[in-house]
Amino acid sequence: MIPSVLDMIRQLVALPSASSFDPAHDQGNLNVIHALASWLHDIGCEIRIEPLEGEPARANLVATLGSGEQGLVLSGHSDTVACETGRWKHDPYVVTEDASLLYGLGIADMKAFFALAIEAMRSVPRDRIRRPVILVATADEECAMGGVRALVAAGRLRARHALIGEPTSLRPVRMHKGMMMESIVIEGRSGHSSVPAGGASALDGMLRVMQELVAWRKELAEAHHDAGFEVPTPTLNLGTIRGGDHPNRICGECELQIDLRPLPGMKLVELRRELAARVDRVLGDPRLTVRIRSLYPGTEPVQTPADAPVVRAAEELTGQKAGSVAYGTEAPFFRSMGIEPLLLGPGDIAQAHQPDEYLAMSRIQPGVEVLRGMIERLCL
Repeated sequence: MIPSVLDMIRQLVALPSASSFDPAHDQGNLNVIHALASWLHDIGCEIRIEPLEGEPARANLVATLGSGEQGLVLSGHSDTVACETGRWKHDPYVVTEDASLLYGLGIADMKAFFALAIEAMRSVPRDRIRRPVILVATADEECAMGGVRALVAAGRLRARHALIGEPTSLRPVRMHKGMMMESIVIEGRSGHSSVPAGGASALDGMLRVMQELVAWRKELAEAHHDAGFEVPTPTLNLGTIRGGDHPNRICGECELQIDLRPLPGMKLVELRRELAARVDRVLGDPRLTVRIRSLYPGTEPVQTPADAPVVRAAEELTGQKAGSVAYGTEAPFFRSMGIEPLLLGPGDIAQAHQPDEYLAMSRIQPGVEVLRGMIERLCL
């Protein structure tokens, strides 16, 4: 028997599924996948559980109601960030209701979405399904997006539209910026500070690199502008710098880590090529060498056309114009499969990754109704 929406939310929150680069805090997601698979099987879905290669504790779920192509994907990530236990006032794994708010780890980002999606799917008249409804639950979104990358590699997902349940406060979002995080390491030659010619300062070289990056940031802002975003230009942040170990030693190695968030239409591969060319150009000392590496593969920016059926349907059902966000999601990966993505979920992004994360109860029934309406318009 399929639980009520609230009971599904309670059970999902009770299942730890944190993704972390620290093995001590990484929990995998199989418990969530099997719970979802059981409920979706009971409403008549064809179930496919796809383990991630080399990661026995992680899997994706693809559950299909109906058959054919050109259908609608309801997608979410089944993992959460690791719990900061000491900062929570509530038990992170027990849904607690307080003043019409439901507290629990991952409840907004984004386990509640699955319960709402299943509730919407189980009310669908089977004899009216013309295009499939496909619920997808991915693994490892909070770290390397390994689940959705595996989904793309498998190449078996056939749909026209994707609604991704990231926390948007039930406001449709059709575009977001990309994200790339890069490490720049300059190696020089250490020596005593009283004999400058005896060394080659990596810090001096990095100063020139940082000045060039600040200039590039200005050029990017002048060349690219989209009024659809709250911050309408690309952003480039000089995030961390580490170098040297003593005032009287010439710095032999220095690392800078940056975050660059491009607008739709900008390509990560081209930005990485430009970054490397600019760093090489300004180093200015043959005794200095540089290594640039990506801290993670990155997320491309994405933009779904304003007149796409998934966008129009969501705007009509919510009464809100589709907007934009600055954070990255799995949407570009669905776009790479020829599927038009839209973000729409009941949570609030301000609650994502926060202690005492919560979901307003007032979002639950409207969320079910919006998802049911999307299914009716795009699949029946």
